[in-house]
Amino acid sequence: MKTNNTITARVSCVQKNLFTLLLPSGQELFGKLKGKFYNLGLEPPVVGDYVKVITNEYGDALIDEVLPRNTVFKRPNRSGHAEAFVKNLLEETIVANFDYVFIVTSLNQDYSENRIARYVSITLNTGAKPVVILSKADLCDDVDLKVEITQAVCDKADVIAISSLTGYGIDKLQPYLQKDKTIAIVGSSGVGKSTLLNTLNGGELMKVNQIRDSDGKGRHTTTYRQLFQLQNGVWIMDTPGLREIGVLDMEEGIDETFSDVVELFNQCKFNDCSHTNEPGCAVLAALADGTLSEERWATYQQLHQENEWGKAKMMQIAKFTREYQKNRYQGWDL
Repeated sequence: MKTNNTITARVSCVQKNLFTLLLPSGQELFGKLKGKFYNLGLEPPVVGDYVKVITNEYGDALIDEVLPRNTVFKRPNRSGHAEAFVKNLLEETIVANFDYVFIVTSLNQDYSENRIARYVSITLNTGAKPVVILSKADLCDDVDLKVEITQAVCDKADVIAISSLTGYGIDKLQPYLQKDKTIAIVGSSGVGKSTLLNTLNGGELMKVNQIRDSDGKGRHTTTYRQLFQLQNGVWIMDTPGLREIGVLDMEEGIDETFSDVVELFNQCKFNDCSHTNEPGCAVLAALADGTLSEERWATYQQLHQENEWGKAKMMQIAKFTREYQKNRYQGWDL
């Protein structure tokens, strides 16, 4: 006799319309979406989601419900989901339910204060704790200076320099490696994410690719998002590159990262100061005396410009979607 049970599972991998699910017991099973996700245009689960699942002893389980998320990374939905999924969502969730975000950047040609500030801002907007990991410290002659600069740029993030090759700084990551905590790993190709994960696991967990000497870059070792558990019980959520995550409606995260800049706004003589040529502008004064660097001010402006562009695009998509749905359902008795 066929028996079905409803259980809670966590999504560990998504490949088109097939979901790999992990049970609390450690058992793994495969699942597919119930028809209501397609019929009602519901957002499908992503890696890290907790879901209600109806098991089926004769085939794939059916995902019935996505449970509320604590934290999420999102991006504008430029091209819709995979073919089998709905395509009328304004934004797409990438991963969900993480406690820390390890922002990995290597101390070679990959190092960029602008990029680090960008993703610290995005992380702060999710509510998770950003931890900037400066990898390959063995290749850098001024590690302490780089840490100091990074901490100054992102004072709301923890900054740790490490070398997976020599073991330098690895012990400083222990406070984050707590059982059942989830860490999202983000970073460009070639920054040493896979090597770091292998080091944290105490054995080979991820394949490591060589980087090019010419520009310090490498191929993505991870080609899709996935969730797995280290030997110490920590959940790791690996993503294939920082460039996936866009700036989207995140004023709070930007302003929290650049709290020193926001404080200067409050000191300007005029409330509507544009910070370009007004007398009594605290920003211009800070730029003149070196208290605020030109690079930091430019980064703040760029992030806000990207955010405003993203919101404008979202408004255009929302208008299109409303018109599409109006035409689609016109005459339907809902």
